[in-house]
Amino acid sequence: MNKWLLITGCVASFSAFAAAPQELLRQYEAQARQENAAFAGFSAARGATFFKTERTRSDGQTASCATCHTADPRNPGRTRANKVIEPLAPVANPLRFTDPAKVEKWFGRNCKDVLERACTAQEKGDFIQYLIDLK
Repeated sequence: MNKWLLITGCVASFSAFAAAPQELLRQYEAQARQENAAFAGFSAARGATFFKTERTRSDGQTASCATCHTADPRNPGRTRANKVIEPLAPVANPLRFTDPAKVEKWFGRNCKDVLERACTAQEKGDFIQYLIDLK
């Protein structure tokens, strides 16, 4: 069954809004080049380090992406309120990184929570590259 959305007088299928993780990487690449003229591409290795690195926040607590998403992002995680988080890796959850608005929403929340700042386009791209490279 096809779902439809009415936007300012136009009808469009939800499927038209679906993006592949590679499309998001292209968008983050353009942003990364604007942020840093020396940008040389995304790195799954940097993304893995970013995902696993524990950071001490201003409240003295440590946090990393793996704190809630587990050391293996192919597995479900848990929020601090003990709610299930679906796997981050697209190999385990094909819907990950297909909705650009959701991706930005969660980067906004989680980067602020873990880093206490916004993530850069380089960090976002490295992170996604790491996750899509997992098999």
